[in-house]
Amino acid sequence: MDNQPKSSFSRRALGILLLFAVMAYFGVCLLVAIEQRHLIYIPPRFTSDEADARAKKAGLERWRDATGEGIGFKRLSAQQPASGQVLIVYGNASSATGCAHYADAIQNLAGLNVFILDYPGYEDRAGSPTEKNLYHAGDQALQSLATNLPTYVLGESLGTGVAAYLAGTQPNRIAGLVLLSPYDMLANVAQDRYPILPARFLLVDRFPSADYLRNYHGPVAVMVDGHDNVVPEKFGKRLYDSYAGPKRLWEFPQGGHITIGEPRDKFWSEVLAFWQTGHTLVSQTQRK
Repeated sequence: MDNQPKSSFSRRALGILLLFAVMAYFGVCLLVAIEQRHLIYIPPRFTSDEADARAKKAGLERWRDATGEGIGFKRLSAQQPASGQVLIVYGNASSATGCAHYADAIQNLAGLNVFILDYPGYEDRAGSPTEKNLYHAGDQALQSLATNLPTYVLGESLGTGVAAYLAGTQPNRIAGLVLLSPYDMLANVAQDRYPILPARFLLVDRFPSADYLRNYHGPVAVMVDGHDNVVPEKFGKRLYDSYAGPKRLWEFPQGGHITIGEPRDKFWSEVLAFWQTGHTLVSQTQRK
């Protein structure tokens, strides 16, 4: 008889502990849901004077749309008329003025104008970063580019989702993509990062790159790194495997996040050559 009160107390205690565990779990889920954009977007902020100084040091100038609104930075090719143009959409903690090294690498090899989109809420641009706002900024940028030149898009990390969106929604405007440390869907990366949480379902900004690329048929260059702990290479390979158009994969087993594991001139010369060859192959296929 004495064991019954003890057994009843143990069951009640276990029930209370279980209730607290469930409440704590849902509390963590709620916190992640509320704070998710602070985890996805890490925008560096500068005053306009600071941004201008960074741009000047990098050899960049302000890029404005037809209304005069600042939408990023640019560097025109020293060889004019240019043979094409590259739009750069960067990762979550980068910035337009921090991407001048891409312009250096590309313009050392080809007479291409380079334009770097600044996301809303980054550097000194007004607004806040969300999937919808990044897409809108990408559309605005693409509409501001010349239509008589081939346009290529370079996306890194988070920005590969914006690049895929632009290619999928305006496929006739994009002559080729290069995606550095990409993913098939950001929601899948989030689930991998937080395996005990229903992150895939909590995420609001999902960036479904593979879905958008189904509407694109141009050349897609993909680069993945074996030691990427931000966007593990398996997600870039999933995107690559799902793409049905002309494609080429660069794998660097020893590389970390967005690490080009070979001489940069070699890598970028191969990307530029692939864009040209892939574009020609697509054109030939379309003519048949």
